Amino acid sequence: MYIIEALKMAISAIRAHKLRSSLTLVGIIAGVASIIAVMTGISVIQTTIEKEMSVLGTQTFQVQKWAAGGPISEEEMRKIMARRPTTVEHANAIRERVKTADLVGAELWSFGHQARYKDIETNQNLTICGGTPEYPENNTHYVRLGRNLTNEDVKVGRSVVVLGHAVAEKMFPWIDPLQKTIKIKGRKFVVIGVLEGKKSALGGNFDNYMIIPISKFQTIYGDRDNFGRERSVNITVRAARPELLNDCIAETRALMRNLRGLKPGQEDDFTIFTNDSQIKTFNQVTSGIKVGSFVIGIVALVVAGIGIMNIMFVSVTERTQEIGIRKSLGAKKKNILMQFLLEAMILCNIGGIIGVMVGFGLGNVVSILTSFSANVPLVWAVVGLIFCTAVGLVFGFWPALKAARMDPIVALRYE
Repeated sequence: MYIIEALKMAISAIRAHKLRSSLTLVGIIAGVASIIAVMTGISVIQTTIEKEMSVLGTQTFQVQKWAAGGPISEEEMRKIMARRPTTVEHANAIRERVKTADLVGAELWSFGHQARYKDIETNQNLTICGGTPEYPENNTHYVRLGRNLTNEDVKVGRSVVVLGHAVAEKMFPWIDPLQKTIKIKGRKFVVIGVLEGKKSALGGNFDNYMIIPISKFQTIYGDRDNFGRERSVNITVRAARPELLNDCIAETRALMRNLRGLKPGQEDDFTIFTNDSQIKTFNQVTSGIKVGSFVIGIVALVVAGIGIMNIMFVSVTERTQEIGIRKSLGAKKKNILMQFLLEAMILCNIGGIIGVMVGFGLGNVVSILTSFSANVPLVWAVVGLIFCTAVGLVFGFWPALKAARMDPIVALRYE
């Protein structure tokens, strides 16, 4: 019952000094809003990127020459560039010898192409993938119209193509694209399928590419890319069951080391990665930003706390006679202490609530300016309010203690 009365008195004191309370809240709002805004912004970006990084299935991993992503040093880059390429033969060996594998696909990529159908041309920014029939399942990007590549297409090296959704929309806006013949750099390809739409919030080319048989790709584009580097195959491997993923990775790694003649103790000259490993790398990159913004926010809250402490000292001085009257009527030290502590904590939490709302709004500006999905990390709202309570408790304690220790006779005589 006493706490309710103390709350009422604390709220009345705050309302009685609106301007002073408002000025005190500015620091708290700024501190909390800075933390929440940065964390919300990162959360918006992180949620979208994690979703888009999950292009591989839950039981699928990739084997390739190149690093899985994330910042690497120049020394690491030179080491990776010196690696031998992964090949179609490696993919075939994995398919035949890794018993825990279900689907094994191979991919080669080339960029900056243009496609033409009669008088309609695409921009010269298309990506061509030389793939195998396993591509849709292993990359969770399925054929919506027509059919997928077949083993026969790859074996014979047929001039057939599966179009990305955006490419089909551009070249065939009003007609059925199936069995139509398009030209890619003068070479004819028959359209056999169209992939489902898969938009990218990061401006990626999920819809802006085409798939042809990998054998046809090798015949046309050869063993070297536009920079003269030997092409390296991306191998996608799907474990037979999710619980076999780690076993499948271990078997594949052992086989690849054997095929590439690596001795015990030598490091792998290839990279194996899953969705989780890519997401973990991204999270490591953003962790520094989170820590930095958290420290800045805490510093802002400490500065705001010092301001609150000063304001509370002024409040104690102004209400000296009130304190004397309350003590003369029987109020104990703990009652006075509780009253002023509650006042400081309520003041901080009002600022905290406003700061949380402002922070959520500022953080989600990222989603307004882009096609990212909005996100509200409620955990950080709770963390922000807990810190506000702590700031009120810590910085309000000294003024509250001063008020609690006042001599009632001296306080009554104060003018």
